Amino acid sequence: MPPVKLPKRVKHRKMFRGRLKGKASSGNFVAFGDYGIQALEAGRITSSQIEAARVAANRAIAGTGKMWIRIFPHKSATARPAETRMGKGKGEVDYWFAEVKAGTILYEIGGVSEDLARAAFRRQAYKLPVKCCLAKRRHAI
Repeated sequence: MPPVKLPKRVKHRKMFRGRLKGKASSGNFVAFGDYGIQALEAGRITSSQIEAARVAANRAIAGTGKMWIRIFPHKSATARPAETRMGKGKGEVDYWFAEVKAGTILYEIGGVSEDLARAAFRRQAYKLPVKCCLAKRRHAI
């Protein structure tokens, strides 16, 4: 699986900060695999954190099963260099991040046992800046 990439093209590089309020209305159920890791709170997850969590889970499942990444870093954050004077406009893009609301499924794993999925998600949760929990797929009867 290739590492998480940055957006190939964007119309506007510099974006407004925005607000994260409410619960996720989409992407809030396990759709592809059998188990998922679900965010319990809102926050920003940077592209490097997404990649670090992906690597941690891949090492935990050790080549068995399949993993899906359900979030993508679409939004940019800018920063000014240290010790520069005020003014002179907005800074350059510093990093890219994904805005995550409470209830969003971040990653999914299929084809592994629940114990292995739980162990992989526990290792992922250490790498992520939001509180997470395990979510199971609800099969239709």
